[in-house]
Amino acid sequence: METKLFDIKKDSKRVLFIASAAMLMAVNIKTFVQAGGLLPGGATGLTLLIQRTTELMFGIKLSYSIINILINSIPVFIGFKFIGKKFTIYSCLMIFLTGLFADLLPTYTITTDSLLVAIFGGILNGTAISICLSVEATSGGTDFIAIYMSEKKHVDSWNLVLGINAVILVTAGFLFGWDKALYSIIFQYASTQMIHQLFKHYQKETLFVVTTEPEKVSEIIYEKSHHGATLIKSEGAHQHTTSSIVYSVVAKDQHLSVVRAIKEQVPDAFINTVDTESLTGRFFQKKTE
Repeated sequence: METKLFDIKKDSKRVLFIASAAMLMAVNIKTFVQAGGLLPGGATGLTLLIQRTTELMFGIKLSYSIINILINSIPVFIGFKFIGKKFTIYSCLMIFLTGLFADLLPTYTITTDSLLVAIFGGILNGTAISICLSVEATSGGTDFIAIYMSEKKHVDSWNLVLGINAVILVTAGFLFGWDKALYSIIFQYASTQMIHQLFKHYQKETLFVVTTEPEKVSEIIYEKSHHGATLIKSEGAHQHTTSSIVYSVVAKDQHLSVVRAIKEQVPDAFINTVDTESLTGRFFQKKTE
């Protein structure tokens, strides 16, 4: 059966979410980021760094959208080649709309407190990126690298992005002063933590389910997550009753639905959940379109 290239309902939702995320990111750029003189890292930060450098040294005010599109050309190639065509197309839409809104919106200062700017600007930035990621798109730049590494290594790679952005921020420190660079690191840290909290697709949970109905529990896990399980025969230490331990690893964003289904259908099951830091071996990951 041939899969439709575009689904009107699903893709309309994606466009709506991306437009909302682009507007949120543009508002953040024109309020917290530019008003506070911060650099948010990634392609956005590099774009602002080039803008400010050319204005400072040559008195030329370059267009945000043109610079941003040029910088994103290599990450976009990575997206098309290694991640997914629809993912990259919608990411390009996000890049274009963010640049358009950032060029159209006026700069507005909400607060001049640098710490408040760094914290709340970072929160808004992470929220905008998470909205994109929830509909399989990204804001461009180093986010493409994070998604590529996450899919290749099956781990959450956003801390890697934080490290890459540190290089941009060190450059900004030399050019515009270390206070702005250090506040920008706080901004980037707040943004990364928001992504960790809101986007859990590449995070893993290990399930240990003690039950007398292991086959049923295994079927529930596969039905909800498409992940298999390992059955381990067990015996209670106190009453010496025989049972089984169902061991499985699922994505964190699937965890609640799996646990809820097990508790509904096997109410006597004892479920222990453990955060999985790293994973080696075969693990089903839905391919990004």
